[in-house]
Amino acid sequence: MSERTVEGIVRAQLPSGLYEVEVDAHRITAHIGGGLERNFVRVLVGDRVIVELTPRDLTRGRIVRKA
Repeated sequence: MSERTVEGIVRAQLPSGLYEVEVDAHRITAHIGGGLERNFVRVLVGDRVIVELTPRDLTRGRIVRKA
């Protein structure tokens, strides 16, 4: 299974460590990947981020790094 990587902008911070990210006029729900959590990288509304989307559900993803 390959993952699709896209760039988007964080539009909202949701409860339980989730973020709403706008990608190509679509809104997806994403959580922070393990590497960013361990290094205490803060993601704020308006930040440009790289998101990995799974092939099964293109409305959910994982933030892998800041762009």
